[in-house]
Amino acid sequence: MARDGAVYVCQSCGAAQSKWAGQCPACNAWNSLVEEVTSRPPGALAPTKASKTRGLAFEGLESENPEPPRIVTGVDEFDRVCGGGVVPGSAILLGGDPGVGKSTLLLQVVANAALRGARCAYISGEEAVEQIRGRAGRMGLAQAPVKLAAETALRDILDGLKREPFDLVVIDSIQTMWSDAHEAGPGSVTQVRSCAAELVRLAKKRGIAMILVGHVTKDGQIAGPRVVEHMVDAVLAFEGERGYPFRILRGAKNRFGATDEIGVFEMGDIGLSEVRNPSALFLNEGGERAAGAAVFAGIEGSRPVLVEFQALVAPSAYGTPRRAVVGWDNGRLAMVLAVLESRCGLGLGNRDVYLNVAGGLRISEPAADLAAAAALASSALDEALPQDCVVFGEVSLSGEVRPVGRMESRLKEAAKLGFKRALGPVGAGDGLAVTGVSRLADAVRRIGEQSWS
Repeated sequence: MARDGAVYVCQSCGAAQSKWAGQCPACNAWNSLVEEVTSRPPGALAPTKASKTRGLAFEGLESENPEPPRIVTGVDEFDRVCGGGVVPGSAILLGGDPGVGKSTLLLQVVANAALRGARCAYISGEEAVEQIRGRAGRMGLAQAPVKLAAETALRDILDGLKREPFDLVVIDSIQTMWSDAHEAGPGSVTQVRSCAAELVRLAKKRGIAMILVGHVTKDGQIAGPRVVEHMVDAVLAFEGERGYPFRILRGAKNRFGATDEIGVFEMGDIGLSEVRNPSALFLNEGGERAAGAAVFAGIEGSRPVLVEFQALVAPSAYGTPRRAVVGWDNGRLAMVLAVLESRCGLGLGNRDVYLNVAGGLRISEPAADLAAAAALASSALDEALPQDCVVFGEVSLSGEVRPVGRMESRLKEAAKLGFKRALGPVGAGDGLAVTGVSRLADAVRRIGEQSWS
């Protein structure tokens, strides 16, 4: 029988149950229900039926108070993803794989913001103060007036932030914080939810820009209850493939800016450096283009980005052909392969197919369909695309090549980097020698015949 005040909370989805079960009824996860006993914090009064309420005070949409200026941190790629700077009183949740560079990025952010006059604090629950100082010294940021603390007790953190005014505060990480109002251990669903709620409440009340670091699960999702992502104003994901120095800061949610914006960084010996021109970074400048490579003119957020799709179609050594893709959607690849086989006559069903997006960037927009199909057809036909050609366009199940958004911006970025022609939908625009195709079969025929009129 459960103790008084005890509930069983699922550590996967956060659902609370009155009794233990081997499988969570909400998310069907096994052995994820953990008993947690909640108690009121010391000094808190039990609610009574006779308690008085203040009622609701409604206000209009118009306001005479101007919005406070954003905190410009000086890290331009970070400010871009946040929508032009950090909004005072906002809460940001930053997630990423272990070792991707979350702490390094945020130390650079608070150090540069402090050098610009912002009152900044960095509170770590994972590292000692000397470790943070050592990293700042290696990055050349030891002179930045940032206040450091190593603490995990929520009550002490809240008291410290109330005694001294701050503009920007980093909590690294929310999974290490614990509140004495709950008996659950740090990192549990109850502790993460409770600590995040208290920190967000303090940020809103005192106008502090709060950045919370969140651990991620094996699936890449931020660990803990999803309600934390609803509490905060922005959710940022810091991505990077092992073996590549490039890091992508991507906005998944932002109440004060675009949700599809990205910032590009390169990890070096002294920290993260901003990449002003990602297109030049993701392209191979030397030599002729090999068969199976196609340069995709994409849009990430507000900026056009050129990236190379690499494909390899090889004879299968086993009964079941392999399908491997890195940087693109696996389901999208299966759809493009089916269209190539049924609408274009390319026999790929009994051959191994490998597709890779160079540089570790992950592409999600449908405009990459034609670039992936062109790379696959180029490899299957052993015919290389022209060195100065970019490709973009959406492919439908009927084999039609459909127009995509911001085609002129894609062509302008390609022309800036020296490309002279493009393969894309009919009516793609001016600026380059555009070879317009209405059907995927026409594009495959042009690749096979090397016809680029």
